Amino acid sequence: MGKLKLASFWAAACGGCDVAILDIHEKIVDLSKVADIVFWPIATDFKYKDVEGYEDGYIDVCLFHGAIRNSENEYVAKLLRKKSKVMVAFGSCAMFGGIPGLANFKQRLDILNKVYVESPSTVNPEKVFPQTEYKVPEGELDLPEFYKDVKCLADVVDVDYYMPGCPPAAHQIWAVIQVIASGNLPPKGSVVGAENKSLCDTCKRVKTDRKVKKFVRPYQIKIDPEKCLLEQGLPCMGPVTRAGCGNQCTNANLPCRGCYGPLDGVIDQGAKYISALASVVDADNPEEADKIISQIVDPAGTFYRYGLPGSLLRRAK
Repeated sequence: MGKLKLASFWAAACGGCDVAILDIHEKIVDLSKVADIVFWPIATDFKYKDVEGYEDGYIDVCLFHGAIRNSENEYVAKLLRKKSKVMVAFGSCAMFGGIPGLANFKQRLDILNKVYVESPSTVNPEKVFPQTEYKVPEGELDLPEFYKDVKCLADVVDVDYYMPGCPPAAHQIWAVIQVIASGNLPPKGSVVGAENKSLCDTCKRVKTDRKVKKFVRPYQIKIDPEKCLLEQGLPCMGPVTRAGCGNQCTNANLPCRGCYGPLDGVIDQGAKYISALASVVDADNPEEADKIISQIVDPAGTFYRYGLPGSLLRRAK
């Protein structure tokens, strides 16, 4: 068996997943022994036309990170799907929409107005917005269409495997690469490199079933490094988030943000967390419960920080 042909692409994302791949450090040398990079624009000089010239199925595995925000993202996703035997939704943005997906709380025109009209550094009295086509003396410019909402990778192409995380942890990436190299792939549709149990199940903090009377932000209290963060009044997403990251946030005295997404069988992570909160809030009546919950700053942005496009809510109506 020859070397694997590996591709990696960055769509609507921050670039952190590319850095995470490099975080396998010296194992990148081991990777080069089993795989050849045939497309990785951020690290190697490949063009779209190179991929367009490949035979269908030429790429063994494509790690696609980033959500689908515009027509270029969708075009490349479909191109790489056609050219790849295995398509992996790599990271939170590809899996659930990620941080870019928070834009779904706003309308397309609201976003364009904010960027091209209302921002303090912008001078645009005529309210000129980018066009998909524009003629200039040198020729015609062709720009991607800015979609009305952010989509998950699986909304536009068939996905074989899912690897959660913002970004996926380095140990997780290396473990998955080893599985791919061995050819011993799990069933299609599997979440790889993570566990099907909650972060709370792997957290070593002491839980006492103490009820919460008040919610706070990390800077407002002196956090006890031994006790459960949720019981200290910090909105920690650990009860509804898949384990596998190594508890990096909670080990650093910060609440889980939910980037590894929901466990198998959970359709809506945010709704599941609302249910979890209901079990820990110490209230004698609905009014008191509402008052306690209202202390959570930006609940929608907290509960759906990484998964709005992939949720039942999906976007603001």
